[in-house]
Amino acid sequence: MNSGHRIYLVDVFTREQYSGNPLAVIVSETPLATAIMQKIAAEINFSETTFVATNADADGGYATRIFTPVREIAFTGHPILGSAWVLREYVIREPRQRICLNLGLGQVPVSFDGEDAAARCWFIAPPIKLGATIEPDAIATTLGLRTQDIDTRSPVQVVGSSTSAIIVPLRNLDALKRGRLDLERFATLAAAGLPPLLYLYCTQTRAARNDFSARFFFEAREVREDPATGNGAAFLGAYLLEHATVSAQGLSLRIEQGHELGRPSLIHLRARVVGTDREIKIGGSVVANAAGKLLQANDAD
Repeated sequence: MNSGHRIYLVDVFTREQYSGNPLAVIVSETPLATAIMQKIAAEINFSETTFVATNADADGGYATRIFTPVREIAFTGHPILGSAWVLREYVIREPRQRICLNLGLGQVPVSFDGEDAAARCWFIAPPIKLGATIEPDAIATTLGLRTQDIDTRSPVQVVGSSTSAIIVPLRNLDALKRGRLDLERFATLAAAGLPPLLYLYCTQTRAARNDFSARFFFEAREVREDPATGNGAAFLGAYLLEHATVSAQGLSLRIEQGHELGRPSLIHLRARVVGTDREIKIGGSVVANAAGKLLQANDAD
């Protein structure tokens, strides 16, 4: 047994166990080999698994790598919040108000609203760009929807940072419930270089307090659905700043997700324009489910 590699299972974007988006966080005194990290992520088979150093780098940030079951990625939301929360609760063991993660795309700060484990945590999204627009009928076909299910008051558009997704505005909750990514039908769009990651949203919600309902589909050997998508919400924030009517104070929104999977989630989005830049913050709560140690984990060469 290697005591240098501990594993924590947490749920992100929820205050209740076994809802929200599950995440495995592995904290290590010594780094694991990249191939081993990928195998562990595939074995756990969550949408993402993170590997976090127990000691801070010289700049004060904690080296963090994020893996899906099939590849390493540089930026996604719930692993950022979950990893910072695990560091504060189980590694640093101090009620810090701010922890920085050093990701492949740079340092990402995470702040906390309070001192206890129930405190909501927030990350500031890296710069986000708006990309190509897509014809509504083309995207409707890939989702098994009718063209009239697409809300054409805003465009279907690629939005992203190091990772990109297609933002798809839908007319109502019924259309959102019926949507499903078909990879065979998506093949033409994939050949054009579009990402097989689709963030669907509508303004009709289950709970009156919430502002949007969302679903997120992505390809990882097969089509998978994410119960809560922090980077997708960040992309939505940039998209809304561009296409919606926004007050000088910006946006403060509640996004519900995960109901189709039986894992209700709540994501908080704050977005505003500061000078010529967009400032986008994503917030949520984290709860722990389990903790343990990896067995026979191989350190990096």
